[in-house]
Amino acid sequence: MAARELLCLKRGMTLLPAAEEIATLKAQLAQTQAALAASEEARRRLEIIVSALRREKFGPKSEKLSAEQYNLPLEDVEIAQGVLDAAQEKAAAVIDGKSGCGTRPRRRNRGRLPAHLPRVERVIEPESRMCPCGCGEMAKIGEDVSERLDMIPAQFRVLVTRRPKYACRRCSRAVVQAHAPEHVVPGGLPTERLIAQVIVSKFGDHVPFYRQADIYSRQGIALDRATLGNWAGRACFHLRPIAEHLVGHLAAADRLFMDETTAPVLDPGRRRTKKGFFWAIARDDRGHAGAGPPIVLFRYAPGRGGVYAERFLHGFRGRFLQCDGYDGYDRLTRIQRAEGPWTLVHCWSHLRRRFVKQMQNTQSPIAGTAVRQIAALYAVETTVRGASPDKRLAARREHSAPIVAAMKPWLEKQLSMISSASRLAIDIRYALNHWAGLTRFLEDGRLELDTNPVENAIRPVALTRKNALFAGHEVGAENWALLASIVATCKLNDVNPVAYIADTLGAILNGHPQNRIEDLMPWRFRKTSTLNA
Repeated sequence: MAARELLCLKRGMTLLPAAEEIATLKAQLAQTQAALAASEEARRRLEIIVSALRREKFGPKSEKLSAEQYNLPLEDVEIAQGVLDAAQEKAAAVIDGKSGCGTRPRRRNRGRLPAHLPRVERVIEPESRMCPCGCGEMAKIGEDVSERLDMIPAQFRVLVTRRPKYACRRCSRAVVQAHAPEHVVPGGLPTERLIAQVIVSKFGDHVPFYRQADIYSRQGIALDRATLGNWAGRACFHLRPIAEHLVGHLAAADRLFMDETTAPVLDPGRRRTKKGFFWAIARDDRGHAGAGPPIVLFRYAPGRGGVYAERFLHGFRGRFLQCDGYDGYDRLTRIQRAEGPWTLVHCWSHLRRRFVKQMQNTQSPIAGTAVRQIAALYAVETTVRGASPDKRLAARREHSAPIVAAMKPWLEKQLSMISSASRLAIDIRYALNHWAGLTRFLEDGRLELDTNPVENAIRPVALTRKNALFAGHEVGAENWALLASIVATCKLNDVNPVAYIADTLGAILNGHPQNRIEDLMPWRFRKTSTLNA
């Protein structure tokens, strides 16, 4: 008996033919190699994730909160209080039958304004100085003088308003005086332009109220962040009809953009923040020479579910919704409306971003080729930017359609050649799963290749959120969204938001009729404005 057979009998092992033993060893080796490959793929994925995090975050950062930053959530409380104060004062004026100027002024931050500030005086004369008894012209017997804090770019000034009183020297019965103009803060210090500056500084320039207070203190103006928040809240109350009219314009649009970003909100009961979301709805037809003005509207919601997108778009008559690949929007395609369900148009920019990250993290040649193919689509779009929908559609069908037609089978082939668990495979599957929405721009010249219009509009909200850390409460977040909508829409229409808000507040306070609210829209605002009060 051979030595090998004797050894197997001693060890109680079953003797296998040499071919079967080799096959068993090969199978075990294949299993080991597969496990090793899976482990190596998992390691590479973790390295990519870590590399991406390092690139985006530039390493861990530790930032200590200053004492003033703990007051940030209270700014939204003051805005809400300002809205409530303005509503109560208006209601009291209606009940009493008096103008808002007769209400008792708030005494916060009242005091003598610095003498070094320049004074600009205006005199408001009555319509007539003739005695109603027919005695002739009345004589000046005194005047009411009020000082309110105004602001011009990089300079404060004090706006002095004089309202002379006139009485008849003969009968001593008639006294006339011009009515005091209405203001956002009755009897208070700020002009509407100063309030507009405060609003735009926070919601357009990302400067929280406490930092603005520090800036003002350098000119000897003592204002605390609570006062600034109250002013903004009062303005928010008066500007609400503007935002509501913007909703009506968006509801009539046939194509809209939509996106969302996080909005941390203070949760006082748990002494921490909870995650809310700002949803942005935008219309921008400039890409296809549309006549409608660009608009962006922000809405706050406590979550990101598709139910909120459905709620915000309720009553809208649009057909196309340009959005990213978030599956919450799929809910809109099942809504029964007279206009039919929403048709989703997905974003090539989001897809390109995925492949760019793969290029940065792994130097993948497949990702590089995909990026170049998408760049070819954007090159076509550049040539037809601002053209009519028919010209855009014709150019797309001639130049973009062949690129798209070749790209899908190429992606399917690459997917079959790489590990199904790799990040690149996930990105390719994302493209294939959303292919119908990605290629919808080939069907209508009004559609865009991406959602950049709404992403650009939502970016300032993210910067304000970064500086302000979080909103004080959900009502404060809603007020934040309203004011940010007006400021962002002004920017889209190349309108100075400070001048627009100041003039619009003045028009509303002076009784601008509600049935002519269209005249107060940002795109109807004159492009140049004077600095006169």
